[in-house]
Amino acid sequence: MRIVLTATLGGVLATPALASSLEVTVDIPELAVAEYHRPYVGIWLERPDSSVAANLALWYDHDMRGGEGTKWLKDMRQWWRRIGRDLSPAEIDGVSGPTRAPGSQEVVFEVPGEAVAGLADGDYVLVVEAAREVGGREVVRVPFSWPAAAATTRDASGAEELGRVTVTVRP
Repeated sequence: MRIVLTATLGGVLATPALASSLEVTVDIPELAVAEYHRPYVGIWLERPDSSVAANLALWYDHDMRGGEGTKWLKDMRQWWRRIGRDLSPAEIDGVSGPTRAPGSQEVVFEVPGEAVAGLADGDYVLVVEAAREVGGREVVRVPFSWPAAAATTRDASGAEELGRVTVTVRP
């Protein structure tokens, strides 16, 4: 009896705690163009009044000489107007990563975590904006509710610069 009880407690203690999460998948289409550059992508959350609730991710070419990659951040017009122009370089570094290749790209934000910590219960819109040098610009919006009682998935699709954008909220 003692062995069974110990094994059961060990199994419970060894199970990782499940955390609430926001899983975002962004499909970046492969474009057949003469001069292809990976897109710069900004991902953030908006409240119903269009105010920014969280700046989640920024994918751009930060290794260009002389910080030249930052000059193209302005091409993501909505991200720049709502978030980018007010950020310090340190704040940009806090959410940035390299540009991503065409294909399905996934990022997960878990609670506790800085990106989604402090989100009040309510409705939000996941906004993904992509801009490409010598290319186009596109914004995709996906509404969702936070937190979710059960795993919930919402999606929307872009037409050229972005493919399908999916957000899954897990309790």
